Amino acid sequence: MKVLIKGAGDLASGIACRLHHCGMDVVMTEIGIPTTVRRTVAFSPAIYEGIAEVEGIEGVRCDSLEEMVIAVAERKIPVLEDPECQLAMEWRPDVVVDAIIAKKNLGTTIRDAKIVIGVGPGFTAGADCHCVVETKRGHDLGRVLWKGSAVPNTGVPGMIGGYAKERIIRASGDGIFKGMCRIGDLVEKGQLVGMAGENLIYAEIPGVVRGLLQDGVPVKMGMKSGDIDPRAVVGSCYTVSDKARAIGGGVLEAILTLQTRISRQELPTALVMLAAGNSERFGENKLLYPVNGKPMYEHLADQVNGLAENVFQKKIVVTQYPELAEHMKKRGFQVCLNDQPELGISHSVHLGAEEAWKWEPDAAICFAVSDQPYLRGTTLEMLIRQWKASGKGIGALAYHGEIGNPVVFAEKYRKELMELTGDKGGKRVVKQHMDDLYLMEVEDAEELRDLDTKPV
Repeated sequence: MKVLIKGAGDLASGIACRLHHCGMDVVMTEIGIPTTVRRTVAFSPAIYEGIAEVEGIEGVRCDSLEEMVIAVAERKIPVLEDPECQLAMEWRPDVVVDAIIAKKNLGTTIRDAKIVIGVGPGFTAGADCHCVVETKRGHDLGRVLWKGSAVPNTGVPGMIGGYAKERIIRASGDGIFKGMCRIGDLVEKGQLVGMAGENLIYAEIPGVVRGLLQDGVPVKMGMKSGDIDPRAVVGSCYTVSDKARAIGGGVLEAILTLQTRISRQELPTALVMLAAGNSERFGENKLLYPVNGKPMYEHLADQVNGLAENVFQKKIVVTQYPELAEHMKKRGFQVCLNDQPELGISHSVHLGAEEAWKWEPDAAICFAVSDQPYLRGTTLEMLIRQWKASGKGIGALAYHGEIGNPVVFAEKYRKELMELTGDKGGKRVVKQHMDDLYLMEVEDAEELRDLDTKPV
């Protein structure tokens, strides 16, 4: 999987490390003069140093698509000076992760890739990205949000070791930054740690310098230029932080979840139209009985044929009636003749399922009955799409909680469907797996009414 991460600061780099370790190909973008303070655990220094290493993973500056491809093949992380992502998008990523941490969206859209993830404030799940990962320290750090946005930026750093805003090294004026210490140095409160032009910058608390801008960066008064960790663990300056790891885990969860959902949306799906009953209660072949000016079975067939081709890639009808079979062939259905209708509906289920899985071994199968003339095609399409998004193994329509037809099954229920006997249909399987059932309620009960007797 190809993942483009916008931004190469310490949080973005923590995400990159996690995805890289999971076998994903990662490319990162940055601005020309990065302002990352935690430089020892970020890939952004590759922009001005050519190479940056984080926990054994090498990031390298790349200036062309060819260089990117070579670096990825060598299991390195290309870092591009490409804030507009023009070169990066030529790589055609499967996933775009906006981890610039700008506290606002700088141009990411939900159309940028199959999977688009916003990190931190400024994004709205379902609007400009598929989901958002929370970055605020606390109970929800790293949580994947499928609705709404992350907690807005408060401007107050998270509490570490009893300190919040005092941890931050800020420019004391406008000018060019120069460090007067190094990352990993232990400092005391009041110690000189940097300069902004001619303006001196002092540490506000004792601890270890965990982050510091590189020399030569233009800064403005109050701009974040470094940070001090009061816990004073020097080794922590050179490993990905707990926060970055948590956020990286959230991004990984989001990618895998969305990948599964996309795979289900692309899952081949067959419609099996059951039309082999004997119509004993009806008194004659009810499927040929006229309803609103045409044979009953044609209503469902016409509704199905009015749907987009990607709803059902295979259409099968199981019937014992030659006249119906000929008409359905002309409508683009594969016909499966049931010459033993006395074996019950289970035999029709077996015949239709066998044909569907012969076509596509992993196919989902939607079983629909032919004596349900008031079912709308739009309802059927919505059932399929919502069922796929639900992650459940079975989907069905219902009215006020009462399960009706059609019913769709994932391939994992093959064995149970093929073990049905007599007049036991798919609902027997449904009742045994209610915890794996997605129910879609309809507003009109008529849609689910099957005509077992002649309309009065």
